[in-house]
Amino acid sequence: MDDTTEKILKWSRAIRTSDVAEWDRLPEIYLYMDQVLTYMNKQLRLFERDDDETLLTSSMINNYVKDGVLPRPKQKKYSREHLAVLMVVCMLKQVLSIPDISTLVHTLLKDASKSEMYNRFCATQKAALQDVCDRVEKAAPQGEAELTRLVIEFSVEANARRTASERILSELTAEEPGDDKKREKEKKHKKSI
Repeated sequence: MDDTTEKILKWSRAIRTSDVAEWDRLPEIYLYMDQVLTYMNKQLRLFERDDDETLLTSSMINNYVKDGVLPRPKQKKYSREHLAVLMVVCMLKQVLSIPDISTLVHTLLKDASKSEMYNRFCATQKAALQDVCDRVEKAAPQGEAELTRLVIEFSVEANARRTASERILSELTAEEPGDDKKREKEKKHKKSI
């Protein structure tokens, strides 16, 4: 087995045995920005393409707050709710736009608590990663041609799933014809009260 294949298998084994921290394992104490970055970058290191990549910076966090994706911190301190949303954003931002992720999180929170939503995300992420690792570990010993074929399969599947995710999210959050008129009436009614 060559060095490249061994590195791929080592990464796959590390991903297989890693766990995104579930809700009860997220820090209960409030963290300052530098602590958030240290914690999150440790959690995300296996998902980085290489050692030079960083999936989260303080500028990104500030932009997520400014854009309403992430709630404002309390006295510059971040809670476990912030960490959960940041984890979802960091894992999905390679696939969905930040506005789509924000819409998805807000939509999911209509029917579930923050902890339920986040734990469902973690379980789904773990299952998907296990499937990927199974396929990588099956293909790797067969050589470079099989790994290249797997890259094509993963890329096409990712694109197809991204397209479906965007369409479904768009349809689920689309406004019904006449919703604008209803909202306008509600605004006028509230103003008159």
